[in-house]
Amino acid sequence: MSTDALPKSSPASSITQASAVALIAAVHSAAARIGFTAAVAVTDQGGHLKAFDRADDAPFLTAEVALDKAWTAAAFHTSTHAWNDYLANPKIAPLGGHPRLMAVGGGYPIIDNGRCVGGLGISGGSYEQDQQAAEEALTALGFELPGH
Repeated sequence: MSTDALPKSSPASSITQASAVALIAAVHSAAARIGFTAAVAVTDQGGHLKAFDRADDAPFLTAEVALDKAWTAAAFHTSTHAWNDYLANPKIAPLGGHPRLMAVGGGYPIIDNGRCVGGLGISGGSYEQDQQAAEEALTALGFELPGH
């Protein structure tokens, strides 16, 4: 094989700053309607923080949890609530020891045109409330939900 024909890179899609900020606003709106305050983290496709906001009365630990949920979702292109079942498998369970892996609902990959462009992490409500706010915000901005 000639090295001239060997692709040396591939294009990477990332959520835009404007969309990340809009997503955070949509999450806060959904959370207010649902009845909780939150920390919201948006990462790029590589799990690096793109945008973040924590409501005044959201506990300080929600900041770290939200970021780890977003990182986990971006890293595996999978919603974080799926990890509870995954970690029950003894062949996957060792991943639970990774310091950033967050197997709690509220983290979603941000999917645009079938490609993961980032991660969204929400912390502050119950895991069901975090998931609901994430799904509402992603849908409101036209992003695809995993498995849909």
